[in-house]
Amino acid sequence: MMRRLLVAVAFLMSAFPAFAVNPDEVLADPALEARARALSAQLRCMVCQNQSIDDSNAELARDLRLLVRERIKSGDSDEAVIDYVVSRYGEFVLLKPRLKPETILLWGAPVILFLGGAVAMAVFVRRRSGQAVGMPLTAEERAALERIVAADAAGKDERQS
Repeated sequence: MMRRLLVAVAFLMSAFPAFAVNPDEVLADPALEARARALSAQLRCMVCQNQSIDDSNAELARDLRLLVRERIKSGDSDEAVIDYVVSRYGEFVLLKPRLKPETILLWGAPVILFLGGAVAMAVFVRRRSGQAVGMPLTAEERAALERIVAADAAGKDERQS
C-alpha cells in the first residue's frame, strides 16, 4: 500500500514544472523576483533552445537569469531588460519573436499554410466528387451495365424457380 502511495505522489509531483532557478539567484523583493521570473520565462536558453532560461539548468541560462536580475535591480523597465538581452544575443533569444518586417513571414506562415491546405482540400474534394457523381455514361459503359443488369435478373429468375 505504501509503495502505491509513493508512486502516486511521485506521479503527481512530476506534473509540476521544475524551475531551474537556484536559491542564491532569488531576489529579496518578491515584486522584483516576480518580474524577473516573468522576463526569464520569455527568454530562450541558447544552449537548450526549446526551454526558457527559467526552466534550463545550463550555465548560460544561469548567467542570463543573473543578468536579468541585475538589470531589474538597477532600475531598468521590463522592456529595457528585454531590449538589452536582444541587443546582445539577437531576436532568437525571444521565445515569442516580436512582430517586425523581418519576422512577418514567421508570424504569417501558420495562416498561409492553413489557407493553402484548405484550398488544396477544396480542390481535391471537387475533383473527386466530379468524377464519381454527375458524369454521364458512355455508350459502351451503358451497354455493359445493361448486360450486367440483364444477367443479374436472369440469375434471380433461375434461383427463384
